[in-house]
Amino acid sequence: MKNTTMRLLSLALCLVIVLGMFSGCSSTTPTGDTSADTSTGGTDSAGATDPADDPLINNEETINLTVFSQLANWSGAQSGWGAVLLKDMFNIELTIIPDTNGAYQTRMESGDLGDIVAWGGNGDDYITAVNEGLLFNWDEEDLLNTYGPYIAESFPDALDANRSLNSDGGLYGIGHSVTNDDDQHDTFFYDWAIRWDLYEQLGHPEVKDLDDLAEVLGQMKEICPTGDDGNPTYALSPWPDWDGDMVMYVKALGSAYYGYDELGMGLYDASTGEFHGALEEGGPYLEALKFMNTLYQNDLLDPDSMTQTYDQMMPKVTNGNVLFSIFDYAGSLLFNTEEHVAENKYMAPLVPEEAHTIVYGLSTGGADRIWSIGNNSLYPEKCMQLINWLYTPEGGMTILYGIRGLMWDIDENGNTYFTDLGRTCYLDPSTDLSGVEWTSPYSGETYTLSGTFNDGKIQINNTTWAYGAINPEANGEETFQYTSWASEQGEPQNDTEADWREFTGASGTQEYLGNTNYSMVPVVSGFSLSERSAELDLKWQQVTNAIKEGSWIAMYAEDDAAFEAAVADMVATCDSYGYDECVTWCEDEAARKFSMQ
Repeated sequence: MKNTTMRLLSLALCLVIVLGMFSGCSSTTPTGDTSADTSTGGTDSAGATDPADDPLINNEETINLTVFSQLANWSGAQSGWGAVLLKDMFNIELTIIPDTNGAYQTRMESGDLGDIVAWGGNGDDYITAVNEGLLFNWDEEDLLNTYGPYIAESFPDALDANRSLNSDGGLYGIGHSVTNDDDQHDTFFYDWAIRWDLYEQLGHPEVKDLDDLAEVLGQMKEICPTGDDGNPTYALSPWPDWDGDMVMYVKALGSAYYGYDELGMGLYDASTGEFHGALEEGGPYLEALKFMNTLYQNDLLDPDSMTQTYDQMMPKVTNGNVLFSIFDYAGSLLFNTEEHVAENKYMAPLVPEEAHTIVYGLSTGGADRIWSIGNNSLYPEKCMQLINWLYTPEGGMTILYGIRGLMWDIDENGNTYFTDLGRTCYLDPSTDLSGVEWTSPYSGETYTLSGTFNDGKIQINNTTWAYGAINPEANGEETFQYTSWASEQGEPQNDTEADWREFTGASGTQEYLGNTNYSMVPVVSGFSLSERSAELDLKWQQVTNAIKEGSWIAMYAEDDAAFEAAVADMVATCDSYGYDECVTWCEDEAARKFSMQ
């Protein structure tokens, strides 16, 4: 149950503030009238139940909310345009705490996860927090209906999906990637983009499998040995800071090539229910690992891969030091800047003929990355108000593209479009916004921004709406993915893109990938991985640590014999820790998930 004393103190404090009964209550920063519109970012549909004089909504004193995010790559205060927007709309500041260095366990032991909690999945960590009473029940004190009316009205299936996860049937959050229509799949983000300008120079050689791809990437490096900055080019530049139970990039490459989804300590074939353990001989994980070692042996793998961060990788792609990426956000979306397009350089998809790339289904029940509110928060109403806005169409677009009116907007015909600044920022997230002025339509205040576009993105790093969902504020056809917008259709941007279109017969990435032999993984709302016993969990941690350490060693093996030896050592170590028991657990979970599809 919510700590009643804390709630009463919070309410009393807010009332004192709004009545001005003691000094220091008034804000020095005007916040404007956010009484009705801030729940929906200025739309009419979600703010009707928010009374104009509610001090829990219209707080005069700035509130700092602590956000514990298992998805964040940022630590500290939210900055940049995102900080300005949230301060203007809600008079809040965010402090982001990522899940690093045992942060989850430390916060669980303290009994305080934070004000807002963003979960990387709906499994053990989330369920344990619910069972130990560390999350706020949104049905309590009518929190959802009063302060989250847009969510309550728009996403009943997603709310029911969350209730089904919890043994007490309570409502402790909502999953990400929601949609208003089940009859569609999400956008492809495994896009297999390569430097098409170089591929065109090579005469479009055949790429049937990963071996062919490695050979072509080697040929591309021969004709383009350095990037824009004069530093060497590499086929691939992975990063380890997103590694989970396995090495993230290896696991993801297996998913993108075989069409299998991640599940625990391996990959899951949603079409059959078959589970492939990470160390399965000839299985997708080890095959993907061998491909990456082949790149390393041929000087095609960035030697910094084992130690660099995602943020350190990004400028390498933007500078043309990376020739290939399976992810659009770590490849084509970074490289295809206005400057590169003008130079007739371009990254575009090329899926190997034998690959079964993957796309995820959509569900009105949402997916597994949950937004929650900590049970010890003094400001659950403010947390709910913010989460509610993030789930409005404008909030979802803000997460993806920035401030409405400054970086994107919707015209009178319902067509979504980038502003010139917004297009530049999206294509180059390192764009410096220092000195850019923004006049808030919510408060009327004018602000001078600072930092880069990437600095200002909402650093919780979770999404709300699915990219492939129809945007209900647009024209009924456009999705949250910008490539579906009418404003983005038209002639090729340069001769290289024109060559890609002619070669593939497609007018855009989504059309091309939709014509490949892809696998669609359905969303199974209400499914979460079962809680592991303490004994199994200890073995799990030992095994997964050994998989990650061993995989990086194998990736950097100097020759095939060294690779095989490194894999054999990894297998032996994992077996000694209880790998077979972990795989049996995964197989049972895969069978249960398949039965729920």
